Parts: sequence; C-alpha cells; structure tokens
Amino acid sequence: VSTSHLQLATFALGTVGWILCTISMGSVEWRVWHVDNTTIISSGIAWVGIWKVCFISYLHVSPGYKEQFCHKFSGYDFSVPPEIYAAQGLLLIAMFTGLLGLTATIFALRNVYMGITHKTLITRFFLVGGFFYVFAGLCVLIPVSWNFYSVTHNHSIAFPPSYYMPSSPVAQEAGAAIPIGIVAVILLLLSGTFSLSYRFPVTSNAITK
Repeated sequence: VSTSHLQLATFALGTVGWILCTISMGSVEWRVWHVDNTTIISSGIAWVGIWKVCFISYLHVSPGYKEQFCHKFSGYDFSVPPEIYAAQGLLLIAMFTGLLGLTATIFALRNVYMGITHKTLITRFFLVGGFFYVFAGLCVLIPVSWNFYSVTHNHSIAFPPSYYMPSSPVAQEAGAAIPIGIVAVILLLLSGTFSLSYRFPVTSNAITK
C-alpha cells in the first residue's frame, strides 16, 4: 500500500480528466461567434457546440421576450463541418474508454488495499487502465485541436436557413469547452503515463504469479 500512492493520484487525476471530458462534450461553447446582424441574434453572439448551435433572441418566438434558441445538429446536415462530427464520435469514445480506465484502476487499487498481492493481476490492470487513459486523452486531443484550428483561422459554416445563423461571423473565439478539453487531455495523459510506468514492488511477502 505504501508504494501505491502514485497510482492513487493517477486515479484522482483520471477521474477529474474524465469529468472534464464529459463537461466539454456537453458544453455548447466550443466556438463563440460574433455577428453584426442582430435582427434574430439579439445579443450579437452565438455559441456553436458539437451537438447544437444556440443564441439569445428577442424576436424569434415573441417580440419583447428574451429566449435562448437552439438548433440541434443532425446527420442530414451536410453543411456542418467534419470537425464537429468527428468531435461527437471521438468524445463519446473518450468518455467510454476513460470509464474503462477508471474501472481497471479501481480494480487494481482494490487488490492493493485489500492485500491481494497478485503481481500479474495488479500490474496488468494498471497497464490496461493506463492504455485506456492515454487512448481517451488522444480522442479528446484530436477534436479540441481541430476545432481550435478552425477558430483561429475564422472558418465559416454554411448553416441551413432554418438555423437562423449567418454563414460566417465577423469574428470568432474559442469557447470554454476548448480549454476545458485541453485540461482534460493533460490529466488523462498524465494518468496514463503514471499507470503505464507502474512496477510491482519487490518485497519478501509478495506472492508472484
């Protein structure tokens, strides 16, 4: 137990990284668009996420009432750029594989703290958990980097008319989901590195199998 403090920290980092990955996936603030036409988009700001696009409108439903209007993306919206669809799939994979990594780490720590000194079993589960952490981190890194590149180059999106969105903004900036995703990547990769570097301690009481 005294030699597994790093692995316990690994579990904590992996848990926080997985939670941040989930938050980033569910957030609508991947891209913040600034538009000059405020007829429909009353605040002049729209939020483009990986599942939907939202903005504040005073006129879309009833004049004088402030309401957030959102339009969900569908598989039939071919105008939506590939980095958004890639983010949907990769972040779902990251959430699932990150959960597998946490499960493997919990099982290995359970054996450690219960005194089950099965060298092969504990080592393998830490290694499996590390692999899943690293894989989840890479699955988050790709869409975060891709969408951040699109933001910095002010890429446009040809939204259908039903979205009430212009095809290009006056300016755009990275929303909160991107830095949250970056932190998730760092934590997941650190967790994976620590788990993969685990070595079963050699003690006189250890039973190797």
